Amino acid sequence: MKSLLATLALTTALTLPGIAAARPVTLTTTLSSYGGDGAYLALYVTDASGAYAGSLWMAGGKSKYYEHLTDWYRATGGDTAQVDGITGASVGAGRTLEITLDLADALFDAGYTLHIDAAVEDMRDSPNEVAVPLTTSGAGTPVQGRRYVASFAYDM
Repeated sequence: MKSLLATLALTTALTLPGIAAARPVTLTTTLSSYGGDGAYLALYVTDASGAYAGSLWMAGGKSKYYEHLTDWYRATGGDTAQVDGITGASVGAGRTLEITLDLADALFDAGYTLHIDAAVEDMRDSPNEVAVPLTTSGAGTPVQGRRYVASFAYDM
């Protein structure tokens, strides 16, 4: 029941901020200069048991590439209706994606993890490129990705 309520809080905080206690959170993802095409990124959340809780954002508009965001795709079956924001553009090497979303307070300090899957055409896919626990103390602390993300941080 707690997981269901937290998932509901996640989705309602993004679509109807007045229903759930939420705060604006800025997610900043800076890509390294990896020397390839733009990256497709899927930002999503899992609960304390590792179960998919919801999608936050996707950079890249061509659905034929979504299956390369393998962990996100496995969790959602590629259902883009679960993504609250999809941009038409991928994120270029060395560029920064900065988005601000209203995230439910229930996601912080409750065992939730924000994940980023990354994929670049003609290069290796990078599922779980970034996995960072959502904690109030972790806000503002940059973390490095595994392959394409030079740094990721969230600020409240």
